[in-house]
Amino acid sequence: MPTPTPAERTQAPDSRTGFGVDVGGTGIKVGVVDLGSGELVGDRLTRETPSPATPDAIAEVIREMVDHSGWDGPVGVALPSVIHDGVARIAHNIDASWIGCDVVELFGKHLPGRPVVLLNDADAAGLTEVHYGAGEGIDGLVILLTFGTGIGSALLLDGRLIPNTEFGHLVVEDITGRGFDEAEHLASAAIRGRDGLTFEQWAPHVSNVLRSLEDLLWPRAFVLGGGVSEVADEWFPLLENRTPVRAAVRRGDAGIIGAALYAAGHAGLVDLDSTLSPDSY
Repeated sequence: MPTPTPAERTQAPDSRTGFGVDVGGTGIKVGVVDLGSGELVGDRLTRETPSPATPDAIAEVIREMVDHSGWDGPVGVALPSVIHDGVARIAHNIDASWIGCDVVELFGKHLPGRPVVLLNDADAAGLTEVHYGAGEGIDGLVILLTFGTGIGSALLLDGRLIPNTEFGHLVVEDITGRGFDEAEHLASAAIRGRDGLTFEQWAPHVSNVLRSLEDLLWPRAFVLGGGVSEVADEWFPLLENRTPVRAAVRRGDAGIIGAALYAAGHAGLVDLDSTLSPDSY
């Protein structure tokens, strides 16, 4: 089947498709998503993240990409930040000028007339995995953790997103006896690479973080993502926590898919009343 042209991909407001944007430190990805299957419609579009990655610079690139895609409906944006009451509170791998930015005003200026909603990038990945991936069909509490430069997290209860968790900053005791530190300073993929750890050496640090979360929240399952999830068979058997662990399956497109689903839910185009927190942005 040929890839749809931008004009052919333009969707009416009552369509079963959505549009998602995933903002990263090096690249911005966008795509049209079939909300029934969670699959991309056609190819995703990628642009380099501008430098400096200021709010106006990123918003302008997103506007260009949305226009290029021919999309005229709700837009969801997954951003490495916490969004409270329409304001960005932190900035990971993007410019510090995002902190305190009114994102409603920002995208009202750059994408006037289009409903735009923002959410944390790990939250977007979590929504994707519970609807279309490794967390689908699990009752109760699911925790997604992404292992990369840091540790991103998403908390979902019966498929309902509890937004803006930052479990990578959970302070845990270092199993080597060096005191206490943040989880992502002890068990991120970046730490594994920096210290040259084998999976046998790294897995106990991951287990330690998972057990700390278990003691607090008793989840039904962990879904672990990031590049290391692609070789889950090499290190999942080494984990020593009590909760079942599953590898994320959507990975590179998870931010796009989750953002599109989130925007469609907020616009009332899909029924996500049971899965979206009522006081999330």
